[in-house]
Amino acid sequence: MSFVARPPSSEIEAPPAAEPLIINDGFFPDIDPAQVRDVARIPTSMTPPRLRAAIIGAIMTVLADLRAFAASSIAAGHATLAAVPAAQIDGASVRVHAYRRATALFAKAELIERHRDFDSTAAGANQASELEGSVADLRRDAQHAIRDILGRTRTTVDLI
Repeated sequence: MSFVARPPSSEIEAPPAAEPLIINDGFFPDIDPAQVRDVARIPTSMTPPRLRAAIIGAIMTVLADLRAFAASSIAAGHATLAAVPAAQIDGASVRVHAYRRATALFAKAELIERHRDFDSTAAGANQASELEGSVADLRRDAQHAIRDILGRTRTTVDLI
């Protein structure tokens, strides 16, 4: 008699279903949910509709900070973020990379905040505490990416 141990079916992740692009406003690049899922390490247990909603929320958050930048770039003759002069890394503008980074980080922060998966034991309480710091770090890094797009420093210092 042999015994093969397998994790419960709830622990086995199914391959993600095809997730259509999120079409952006024309200036900012479209966002691929599969790419966000991959780079932000969002498990496939997070459903595509929840991920899509979080990404759309993240796009709106980033847009609020970059609306004036987009308007001035368009007025200067740059139809897309990719057309705004910037250094290129891996075949794309650093501003496009930063935009995608900010969007992915804000989306993950929202997913962690809204869809925590922990129990009510002490271990679950510890996990919740750890996630609080993680959410703050994700939001900080997203703000850094936005500041990179704007060409601003990441630190603001006031003299007292």
